[in-house]
Parts: sequence; structure tokens; C-alpha cells
Amino acid sequence: MKYAIKTIVFLSISLFTNLLQAQGIEFFHGTWAEALEKAKAEERLIFVDAFASWCGPCKRMAAQTFPDPKAGEFFNANFVNLKIDMEKPENAEFAGKYPVGSYPTLMFIDATGKIVLKDVGAKNVDQLIETGRKALGKNDKSVDYEKKYAEGNRDPKLLYDYVRALNAAGKPSLKITNEYLNAQQDLSSEFNLRFILEGATEADSRVFDLLVKYRKEIVALVGDDAVSARMEKACQRSVNKAIEFKSLTLLEEAKTKMKAGNPARAAAFAIEADMNYAKAVKDPAMFLKAARTYQKNEVKTNSAKLHDLVVSLVRSFPEDKNVQKQAEKWAKSAAENGGLAEYWMTLAGVYKLQGNKAQARKTAESAKQQLTEKDVMLREKIDHFIDTL
Repeated sequence: MKYAIKTIVFLSISLFTNLLQAQGIEFFHGTWAEALEKAKAEERLIFVDAFASWCGPCKRMAAQTFPDPKAGEFFNANFVNLKIDMEKPENAEFAGKYPVGSYPTLMFIDATGKIVLKDVGAKNVDQLIETGRKALGKNDKSVDYEKKYAEGNRDPKLLYDYVRALNAAGKPSLKITNEYLNAQQDLSSEFNLRFILEGATEADSRVFDLLVKYRKEIVALVGDDAVSARMEKACQRSVNKAIEFKSLTLLEEAKTKMKAGNPARAAAFAIEADMNYAKAVKDPAMFLKAARTYQKNEVKTNSAKLHDLVVSLVRSFPEDKNVQKQAEKWAKSAAENGGLAEYWMTLAGVYKLQGNKAQARKTAESAKQQLTEKDVMLREKIDHFIDTL
């Protein structure tokens, strides 16, 4: 059973990394300059996976560590994530400024381009998260304000900077935000509107409700994109809390708040939230219901997305019979319409999960018919799969 799951994941070129925020690390696909701008706007560090295409440990991290939900939850919430092939000509300028001696090299760089932390070597999920925490700790400027705050300094600018520093370090800031806003008579001043935006870190809070109330005014100051991004991030944090405390009530509140925060994204966000929650609490029925909604509304007949959805199903609940049945149906559709050998092999893996070795073998043989002479490695993997049946 476990081997079949590994086979499906190993043979899948397009693993399910973009559908769910908590499914794995989401890597930014813009330029280095755009990553710096994004890091500055969001007040985050940039995590750079500096790799080479031939590097074995780099490939292992890409296949095993980066797609892990725990890694995704931590890194997507705290960093702008970027993968850079250091040997590609278009990355020569970056490689010249940030030279590396071995691969993979993991770098955490601030919005000014300064390296905060640099580490070398492949890491498992827990090691990678621990490295990320160290980077956040080195970039934690909140301690500069904590002492002044403890001494009784309540200057508005200091409190605002304190909240920003806490947010940048991934620390709770609602207490400071509420303390300041509760003392204000007029919340509509420009400074207070910016304070509301900075302080709205969780959807299940009064500050978020103030952000909804004064949205129009805040949008006039910073633009709709910045407000929508802040609202979605706050809603996602509330989803994470719902998962932590196994609270369906909090999950529903986060989805409801998202409707007010970013209506255009609300439906997709709700599906993502339900799937993340269902996976965390090990509820295959809830997960399957959300997956079917996603397929109906977003995937439709797109073979690549349908294939990725199948991979997510079997990775999340490999032993559930209803999941296996749905995975078989979608995998067959993706293979027949998409025609790629990888899609046929995913279908073969589903058959193996079901214990149908004869059909798995037949499907794997069909996958081999899609290969060219250049597909030597994939042919070897398929042969190995057949040998295990």
C-alpha cells in the first residue's frame, strides 16, 4: 500500500502544489527584482532555493520536502519563496551577487538584498522549518521596540512600528493593536486607517471588522490589491487556527469573512479551506465533497488539473474506498484526454491501491506506449513499477 502511494507521487511530474496553500511551498515565478518588491510590500524575507538541475539532493528536496503541507503552511505564511537555477544564463547576475559553493544552498534575504541567513545542504521538513525559524529570529526587530513598550512608551508611531515588527517576525500583534485602537476617538484619520490595515492579522477579530468597515477609505490610501491581500492573509490565519483547534465554527467564520474581504476569491478560498481542514482532521468525506466542488467549478475537463487533483486525493486518503473510486474515475479521464504517460501511470497506481494488479499492469504497459526513445528514465521507472506487481 505504501509503495503504491510512493509510486504515484514519484512518477507525477506535476505534483499537487498550487491548489492548496497548505499543500506545499508556493514558489514565486517572477524576476528577482519583482521578488524584492514583493518582499518589501509584504514585509517578508525572501527564501531562495539555490539549486542546480543535476543536483540529486536538490531533486530530493523538490520531491519530498517542498511539497509537504507542514513546509507549505510555514513558508507560505512567512516568506516570498523563490527557486533559482544557479547555472542558467538568465540567473547569472544573481549568481554573481550571491555565489554558492555547493548545492542546494538555502538563503534568506531581506527586501534590501541583504542575506539574513545562509545554509547549505538538503533538509527534511522539520529541519527546513527550523532553519526558517532561525531566519525569522535573526530578522526579528520587535525586540528593539519591546523594551521601550515595557518601559511605558505609548507613542503612536512606536506602537505602529512595534506591530509591524511583530508581524514581520510572525509574532502575535493583536494585543498591541487593540490597545492602541481602543483608545482612539477618531478611527478615520490616515494614521489610524493604516494602523487598522497593519493590525488586521486574523479574520476572527474586531480589527478585521474595522478593516471591512473602513475598506473604501483604506483602499484610497494603499490600493485595492494591498487590502485584498491583507484580508485574505488574515482569513487564512483564521483557517489555520480552525485547523489547530479543530473548530468548524471558526472555519465557517473565516470563509464568511473572506466574502467581505475578497468576494472574487471567496468561492475558491472556501474550497481550499475545506480541503485543508478535512485533511488535517482526517475527514475523507468532507475532503471528497470539497474536491468534487473544485472539480466542477475550477478544474472541469482540464486534464493537467484533474491529474493533480487525483494525486492530492490518493496522497491524502489512500485507503479510503470512496476516494479510490473517485480517483479512478478522474485519473482515467485525465489519462484518456491528456494522453501523457505520467497520467496513465497515476491511473495504474490507483488500480494498484485498489488491489487490481492485472489492470495496473495493463495500464502501465499502455503508459509505455506513450514514451519516446528519449524517455529512458521514465521507462525504467515504469518497468520497476510493473516488476513490483
